[in-house]
Amino acid sequence: PQWTPLAVQYADFAIWQRRVLGDESDPTSVAAQQIDHWRRALDGLPEAIDLPTDRPRPAVQSLRGATHGFTVDADTHAALADIARAHDVSLFMVVHAALSVLLERLSGSDDVAVGTPVAGRGDAELDPLVGMFVNTLVLRAHVDADLRFVDLLAQVRETDLSAFGNADIPFERLVEVLKVPRSTAHQPLFQVALAFNNTERPDFALPGLGIAPIETSLEAAKFDLQLSLGENVDADGRPAGLEASFDYATDLFDERTVASFADRFRRILGTVTADPTAIVGDIEIHDADERRTLAPVRGAEGVPTRTLAEL
Repeated sequence: PQWTPLAVQYADFAIWQRRVLGDESDPTSVAAQQIDHWRRALDGLPEAIDLPTDRPRPAVQSLRGATHGFTVDADTHAALADIARAHDVSLFMVVHAALSVLLERLSGSDDVAVGTPVAGRGDAELDPLVGMFVNTLVLRAHVDADLRFVDLLAQVRETDLSAFGNADIPFERLVEVLKVPRSTAHQPLFQVALAFNNTERPDFALPGLGIAPIETSLEAAKFDLQLSLGENVDADGRPAGLEASFDYATDLFDERTVASFADRFRRILGTVTADPTAIVGDIEIHDADERRTLAPVRGAEGVPTRTLAEL
């Protein structure tokens, strides 16, 4: 093949990264300033989120996993995009805010952290280059039940922008310098991840051959839970629905439980798209059958009324 020589190689990127980040002991360096940002942003973060698991967390995670797939319909997708435009945020931020609501309701903690991958390819010269540029960021949200969803969304916007602006410190180095407690039972800093895939799918054609990607299940789980979303668009570029999945650790969860997480997540999306000003704590995450089970707390029919003294 007569390929054009690459403008840079992976070693050039590594050298450039070290030069840009500078010496961590120099308070004026990019590395020192970004580490200082993360110390403030993650100060007091709970060691692990307490989700309703089907089994106790084992002392050593096996990394065995499974995937529960689901979809978000085109109307909801379009409404989410409208909210994003109206409030000067990305669709990723809307989804992040909705996921934070779900995790707050499931865990009972208003301090919610999720991890997300970033591409790390900020320069066009890196586009054709093979190599690992991806980094992981920790996105923290304080989910006050009295907030309106749009107010939570504004908070998430600021948090996410600050994180993206301090995304050069490698995650593994951040864990070291923050002296995060390490455990064989769970991932440090976050146990729930969010991956939003909005890149164009590659198109590859050869004479006489039909070629298409085939999704495979790795049956592995790097985190307790990972929500992955991918956008579909129609021929005119309009939202055509979201392909979604929850990857989950089978050490902790059964398929039925994770399916209920997906249903509750879609319920949250439906509520906030109908009314972005909805109070976070008022968003209903239960279905009709669950409400019927929980609501009627009363005695048997036909029992005569008696006073406390008679009882």
